Amino acid sequence: MTLLSYAYRIVSNFVFLGLVYFTLNVLGQYSQRATVAILLLVYAAMHAFSAVRSFYFFQRIERLEGETRRLASAAGEGPNSAASRKRIVADVTGLRHAGEIKSYIDLLFLALVILLCIAKIVTN
Repeated sequence: MTLLSYAYRIVSNFVFLGLVYFTLNVLGQYSQRATVAILLLVYAAMHAFSAVRSFYFFQRIERLEGETRRLASAAGEGPNSAASRKRIVADVTGLRHAGEIKSYIDLLFLALVILLCIAKIVTN
């Protein structure tokens, strides 16, 4: 299921990149193309900032995972409690890792969109 979510993220970002490419190539006048490229730059920059900010959130979650592991080993409440905590921490670790990979995928395609927009603004 995780690989399917990665594939969906790649396909949806590739479709967005294709739409940006074809939109910027269809516009004939430089002023229209530059205006659309600047708007797309603003959009991509906002999403890139959001993706970078999510890494800070993932870092905080990683600290909480470590703290939970430390407290679970120190508490010693019994085998059932420890097993359930380990399972919860493992699930959170998997979700955090998947979120980080998806953010990297988004950043890659947003960087490509930004490069494409800058190229269309610079060239006539």
